[in-house]
Amino acid sequence: MRGVIEMDRLSVACFFLSFSFLFAMPAGGKFVAAQEHAPSTPVQNAEAGAPAAPQKLFGSIAISTRSAEARKFLEISIEKYENGLLDDAVVHAQHAAEQDPHFALAQVFLSYAERRNAPDPASLARAKALLPTAAPDEQLFVRWMTGVQDADLLPAIVSMNELLTRFPKDKHVLFLASEWLYSQQDYDRARQLMEKTLQVDSNFAPVLNRLGHAYIEMGTPDPAKAIAALKRYLQLEPGQPTPEVSLAEVLRSTGDDRGSLEHYAEALQLDPTSFASRVGLADTLVLTGDFANAREQYDKTIAAAQSPRERFHAECQKRLVFFWEGHADQGRKALLALSEEARNQKQAYAEAEVGFARVLLAADADEELLQLESLEQLLHSAVAGMSESDRNISLAAVWREQARVHALMGQAKPAADAVHELGDLASKTRDPIVENIYESGHGYELIAEGDLANAADELAADPQNPLVVRQLMITQQKLGNTAAAGVMRARLKYLRTPTAEWYLVSHAAPDNAAALR
Repeated sequence: MRGVIEMDRLSVACFFLSFSFLFAMPAGGKFVAAQEHAPSTPVQNAEAGAPAAPQKLFGSIAISTRSAEARKFLEISIEKYENGLLDDAVVHAQHAAEQDPHFALAQVFLSYAERRNAPDPASLARAKALLPTAAPDEQLFVRWMTGVQDADLLPAIVSMNELLTRFPKDKHVLFLASEWLYSQQDYDRARQLMEKTLQVDSNFAPVLNRLGHAYIEMGTPDPAKAIAALKRYLQLEPGQPTPEVSLAEVLRSTGDDRGSLEHYAEALQLDPTSFASRVGLADTLVLTGDFANAREQYDKTIAAAQSPRERFHAECQKRLVFFWEGHADQGRKALLALSEEARNQKQAYAEAEVGFARVLLAADADEELLQLESLEQLLHSAVAGMSESDRNISLAAVWREQARVHALMGQAKPAADAVHELGDLASKTRDPIVENIYESGHGYELIAEGDLANAADELAADPQNPLVVRQLMITQQKLGNTAAAGVMRARLKYLRTPTAEWYLVSHAAPDNAAALR
């Protein structure tokens, strides 16, 4: 089984590593389309009476629509997406699709933007059906974005790489590629693409936003560069709430809670309805120990939530306050009630989020394993209202947690069984996040077997999970690798946010907790 996984990892790595070669290739390289596109419904030229010419997205990428209005709406949608205004991006993509219902790229981008809140199977299916009618470069976009949503990543990566080959200096293509790599937790390669984008346009504000976060998320965080990038972003977008929110998030991760609160407050002055600002403010207040004000801010967030997913997330964070206050029993009862509410309302994402928080914060290992079995049943097959990619990642997290619990109990066989399931899922999906989870799960299995050296190598594959990073730190300490343990201790500090994982890490043992709060 291990050999199969390594082959898949090599395949994915080869596709990602091709970026270094793409930047050296000429933009005008020969490209042969799989199929000539059929034009969408023509729009008559008022002067000549002839059909209007095909449009070009941002003046460079040929697309199938002949509707200037559809093209303009899609450009606005992409720009809104780049700036993190997902609701606005969805609305403008809908307008583009309405202007030309046969415009494949409008349909696929609509589904791509909507996937952050809830899957849009109708737009996704429409985009697939329209693929043969799309222009050649447009087909690459469609294959990339449908592949991402279908969790069929190798074809998606091939198409993305083709686009980068064709348009190595198009800041929008570069941004969308780097943004997707960032979402796949490939922060170092995302950073490389972001820095390439700034070489094309040093004032392209959206990329500075993502770059600021990438500098913190990298294997070796660089808080100075992160803060500098976000301050530059703030200079380019004065009077906008998003730069304030991003700077607040990064400052919190560095331990500057005062600066974080100030920038969240500024963001709320600019947009009192901002969910990210309000929930972020409450999250930072939790970490400062100001629980009463945190609850008040969570209540305001819940009242202003624009979707059930937002509301349930804020509700879940509010219930975690019980644990931070030292009232774990009340917290478990509150999470159970919220989980049942999510189930009754058929809110799949909320049920998974709240359910996993309950798992991690269970009273003991036996109770946690029982809850893990229940969550596994929920996620084992397709879940209405949840994308396959998100379901796979959530299911992988369940199996890794099973491996972790069994390993820490010294139960090698059940830990190995959970890792076997993880390996099959990683091989099937070829999803980099699932693969990272598989590696760290295998690390826990090796700990149960007493193979600490190889366990450390495997745990190092997932430096974004606080529990994994803490386990790696402890493992390095046991191996006598003091310097490596110190690196992990430093890495752990930048994962600071009031989640169930961070609660467990910061309350794990007196000798570690003091340096992490």
